[in-house]
Amino acid sequence: MSLMRSIRGMRRTSWVPLSAAWVAAMGVLAWQVPQGTDVLPALAVTPALSVATGARRRAVLASGTLALAALGTDLVDDSVAVSGPAAGAACTVVAAIAVGMWTAGRRSLLHAELARTREIALAAQLVLLRPLPHQVGAVAVSGDYLSASHGARVGGDFYEVLATPFGVRALIGDARGHGLPAIGLVAALLGSFREAAHHEPDLAGVVHRLDAAMHRHLGERAAGEEATAEEFATVQLVQLAEDGGLLAVNCGHPPPYVLGPHPRPLALGEPLPPLGLFDPLRTDVTVCRGRLAPGEGLLLYTDGVPDARDTAGRFFPLPETLAALGAGRVHGTEVIARLRAEIVRHTGGHRADDIALVVLTPTRRTTVPLTPLPLCHHEVDAPR
Repeated sequence: MSLMRSIRGMRRTSWVPLSAAWVAAMGVLAWQVPQGTDVLPALAVTPALSVATGARRRAVLASGTLALAALGTDLVDDSVAVSGPAAGAACTVVAAIAVGMWTAGRRSLLHAELARTREIALAAQLVLLRPLPHQVGAVAVSGDYLSASHGARVGGDFYEVLATPFGVRALIGDARGHGLPAIGLVAALLGSFREAAHHEPDLAGVVHRLDAAMHRHLGERAAGEEATAEEFATVQLVQLAEDGGLLAVNCGHPPPYVLGPHPRPLALGEPLPPLGLFDPLRTDVTVCRGRLAPGEGLLLYTDGVPDARDTAGRFFPLPETLAALGAGRVHGTEVIARLRAEIVRHTGGHRADDIALVVLTPTRRTTVPLTPLPLCHHEVDAPR
C-alpha cells in the first residue's frame, strides 16, 4: 500500500517539472521567433498538462497561475506588443484553468466512487469465495485463484474445503462462462455444498443437492427473462480421511493429480456428465475409492490450467510441469506458487478462462494397508 501511495504521489507532483518545462519552452520560443506573441496562446496547455498527470484542482490552479505569470512577463517586455492576441492568450489560459479545475474535481469524485465500489465488490467476493484455511481437520490446504476478468477475484471457477462429520470434503468446479454472469450460479452451488457437505452421509447425496440447487437457481433466473444458452457446471467432489483414504465423484471435470515422488493423474474411470446435463436421480452416481500413500497429496484444478495457451497456441504442459517440481514430500504452498508462476509465464499474463488451484495433503496418518487406487462403485440415493 505504501508503494502505491508513493506512486500516486509521484504522479501528482510530476506536474511541477512538466508545467515549468512547458512554460520555459514557450518563453524561449516567443523570444526566438519573430512576433512571438502568436506563440503565447500555447501557454494555455500548461493547466491541461497538470490535469493529464492526475493533479488535483489546487495543482491545476498553480500551473495556470504559472502560465499567467509567464504571459504577464512577456507582455511587459517592450519586444512584445501588447495587443488583442495577448489579451486573447490570457483569456484562453483562464478558460483552460477553469476547465482543468472542473475536470480534476470530477475525476476526484469518480476515483472516490470507484474506490468505494471496489471495496464493496472485494468484500462481496471474499464472502462468496472465502480464503481457504491452511488446515482443515487432518488435511493441509493450499489454494489460489486467477480470474480472467480484469480486476476481479471471482469468476466462473469455485472451490471450498470443509471439515464435516464424514471427513474433510472438498469441492472444485467450473460454471459455464466466467466473470460476473457466472457468479450467481457459483453462489448457488457453493451455498448448497456448504450445507449438504455437513448433512449428506455419502457423496451421491451431495451431488443430488448440488444439482437441485443449480436447477432452482436457473429456474429463478429464467423467470421473466428470455431463454439463454444451455447452462451447466463441471464439479469434482473429494472426501479425504486421516489415513489417506479418499472418495471422489467427477461430473465432467478434469481429474485430480496425485502429487508425490511420481505425479500422476488420479484415474476415476468414466466421469459423469456436468451438472445440468443429466438427472442424478435416474443415473448411477459413480463414487471412486482409493488411498493416498504417506507423503502424497492431491491437486484439484479447473480446465483453465490445461487449456491455457501461449502466444503460439501451445497448451500449458501440466504433466511436465508437475514432474519438474521434483520428488519428495508435497508442500502445497510451494506447488501452488510455482504452478501459478509457470501459468503466468506460459500465457504472458493473458488468460481466456478462470483458473482455480487447490492442493490437499493429509497430515496425520494411521497404519492402514494400502488398497488399489481407485475402486469405483455406485451410490444411488432414494428419490427426493
